[in-house]
Amino acid sequence: MSDIFEKIGQLKLVPVVKIDKASDAPALGSALVEGGLPIAEITFRTDAAEEAIRLMVRENKGMLIGAGTVLTIENAKRAIGAGAAFIVAPGFNPEVVDFCISQGMPITPGVTNPTQVEMGLSKGLKVLKFFPAEAAGGLPMLKAMGAVYDVKFMPTGGINSSNLKEYLAYDKILACGGSWMVRGDLISSGNFAEITRLTREAVKLTR
Repeated sequence: MSDIFEKIGQLKLVPVVKIDKASDAPALGSALVEGGLPIAEITFRTDAAEEAIRLMVRENKGMLIGAGTVLTIENAKRAIGAGAAFIVAPGFNPEVVDFCISQGMPITPGVTNPTQVEMGLSKGLKVLKFFPAEAAGGLPMLKAMGAVYDVKFMPTGGINSSNLKEYLAYDKILACGGSWMVRGDLISSGNFAEITRLTREAVKLTR
């Protein structure tokens, strides 16, 4: 489990993907790898998510592929069956968290306040998603909580090229989640060259 988070921490940025056609997944994976970011979080916000994960795992060897917006145990089972290496949730559902822990599957549930952080710590979790980051108080809120708790955060929501460096400068942040380099319109129109370009730009900001 710690190996997965170590890799995520080295990459510093997780592309959060909403994909409508699973068949686009391999080309998207190749575009991200070419841009220097061999990782993707495929969100269960469309019916294509499970198959997209399966195709990307099969076709894009060496990529770290996770599942996002995992709201139920059923979602988690489907993600694990498709080969996801980690699971991310927007909120803290104890049933989903317990199930993932029982399966040895790295899970990063969403939190916005100290009570939820303590719920995560009570489950032995060391990495928590902070979502929706900007709407929930952004860096000031993260720093206030980070001063109290020995935990790493993965903020997502409202993070883009203009504030990424600022977030990553805070040592309690493992990595940030963002979707600006993998916008749905770019994927659906097959503009993978632009995804690669935006990804390269984003990776430069992480260094």
